[in-house]
Amino acid sequence: MSDVARVAGVSIKSVSRVINDELPVSAKLREKVKSAIATLDYIPNPAARSLAGTRTFVLGILFDNPSPHYTIKIQKGAYKACVETGYHLRIDHIDSALGKDFLIDQLSALLRHSRTDGFVLTPPLTDNRLVLDHLDRSGLPYIRIAPVIDHGRSPEVRIDDTAAAATAAQFLWDKGHRRFGLINGPAAHGAAANRRRGFLERIDQLAPGATVMESNGDFSFASGLAAGRDLLATAKPPSAIFAANDDMAAGLMVACAERGLQVPRAISVIGFDDSWIATSVWPYLTTVHQPIEDMAYTAVRQLLSREVDEPSSIELDYHIVERDSVLPIVLPASSA
Repeated sequence: MSDVARVAGVSIKSVSRVINDELPVSAKLREKVKSAIATLDYIPNPAARSLAGTRTFVLGILFDNPSPHYTIKIQKGAYKACVETGYHLRIDHIDSALGKDFLIDQLSALLRHSRTDGFVLTPPLTDNRLVLDHLDRSGLPYIRIAPVIDHGRSPEVRIDDTAAAATAAQFLWDKGHRRFGLINGPAAHGAAANRRRGFLERIDQLAPGATVMESNGDFSFASGLAAGRDLLATAKPPSAIFAANDDMAAGLMVACAERGLQVPRAISVIGFDDSWIATSVWPYLTTVHQPIEDMAYTAVRQLLSREVDEPSSIELDYHIVERDSVLPIVLPASSA
């Protein structure tokens, strides 16, 4: 550190303030120190940094999501931000399905034994008030990804799930489809509820009183397969089905194959997330792109900005990625 101070022409304390992201630090000072660090190829030691202050230079991600593709993208985005800021990342699975007492025990043990500067919460934990209350009592800062309840309670990063699902409905309508199916995510997942509402409301706006066939899943491939079998068992199945995530859409496509229904010639399928599974299935999946990695990256940077005491909401963009799983239908002029 003394070498960095010498090259930058500043004090060791100034170098320490820049490395530890302490305030106030002028932009000019920060640039001089960073330039010296780059020149010397200096790598700050996180252990030494944590001894110098109260921070541990460790951030935690709390997750309880059955989709491995979603979780991996969250980890990639958060890890990138941690590498850029000299932090370590730890991942903790909090199983909220095992009851209140078990959940409290998990959280208590986590907070007691982990030296962590803050947490990034992912759905559905973002909307679990028991988790939020526990973290509030601990005094540790946290930021939520895609919360649905208690806006303003903490900083958050999200997309507009309701509008995104409505866009998917409009996309299918514009392709000529008039018989729709919907595979929902888990009831306890706030974003899943918003996607359901957005899809159904847009269809009702386009065709008041129209019926949308629904089946429920839990964001896993297996649940998409089961829900797909359910929707396809009717005498007149939908011509297009929206699955609330890509994992379930992939399961649905297997259900179509089981019944000899070719996607998209017989049934069109659209997913949500734009995870890597979208280009692992055939035909490639048309889906709503949710910037999961960017959401996690932004959440970590926001958490480390030390502005988490001022709750803020950052909304990122979404868009449809059109691939091969949706086929237009040519309607008679009277049905258009």
